[in-house]
Amino acid sequence: MAGVTAIRAAGGVVWRPADADGAHVCLVHRPRYGDWSLPKGKLDPGEHPLLAAVREVAEEADAQAVPQVRLPTVHYHSEGRPKTVEFWSMRAVGTGGFQPGTEVDDVRWLPVDEAVRLVSYPHDAEVLAAFAALPTVTATVALVRHAQAGRRGTWTGPDRARPLDARGRSQAEGLAPLVALLRPTRLLSASPRRCVQTLDPVAALLDLPIEVNGDLDEPLPGQQAEERALAAAARLVVLAAAGDPAVVCSQGKVIPGALAHLTGGPHEAADDFVTPKGGGWLLAFAGEHLLAADRL
Repeated sequence: MAGVTAIRAAGGVVWRPADADGAHVCLVHRPRYGDWSLPKGKLDPGEHPLLAAVREVAEEADAQAVPQVRLPTVHYHSEGRPKTVEFWSMRAVGTGGFQPGTEVDDVRWLPVDEAVRLVSYPHDAEVLAAFAALPTVTATVALVRHAQAGRRGTWTGPDRARPLDARGRSQAEGLAPLVALLRPTRLLSASPRRCVQTLDPVAALLDLPIEVNGDLDEPLPGQQAEERALAAAARLVVLAAAGDPAVVCSQGKVIPGALAHLTGGPHEAADDFVTPKGGGWLLAFAGEHLLAADRL
């Protein structure tokens, strides 16, 4: 409908382990609508959907959660306007954040099959089914490309010393709260200064050191791009196998090939993983196997 602004919202399938019958997921009851649904809510102006999803889960379900895998996005009409809700699977790691002013008056943690029967809307049941089909996630990694660093041709010093420009510093500041959602315990950067600087804000936010690792660097003269992509992919697998949530900053000539290798696709699949400066990916692993690579 022309002139009608779509409503954007985000939420999550929040889960926690249960001794008897596997994972339990969270549903919320809204007395205004008399329904049971997945926790979700509208984006604040300019808010990233993933930030909104984690915030809304805390406010409605009193759950502190770590995002893992993007789930199906649902579309429907609400009060005469089109509405889009983006969902992620999230592991509950604590409690807190409930806002009494929300529309929620009850929260239940249920086995997935019971949750599917209780939810009031078929689209919520479909999102739950997509969650149930996932293997258990054992590690999450945020893989980002360094932020803007001016033009290579106008920098007179060594390229590895080229710093972020004003836009790049702004991009890095914006990335920090987003990648901090993973509650990383390690920060790894390629060698160039611009890569380290991209992680500086999240390092300050979380009080973590930045580990510089040459496996994440672009190829040097005489090196093959495929060789560097394989080294970066191997480094990501090592991180995943250790189970350490991490944020990794690499370079534009490395990330596409590394992700193509991890997904098992052909060399041409690297085109699907071209990443803008200051952009990145949420990677979810089951052991050493990459389950999902979702754009941040």
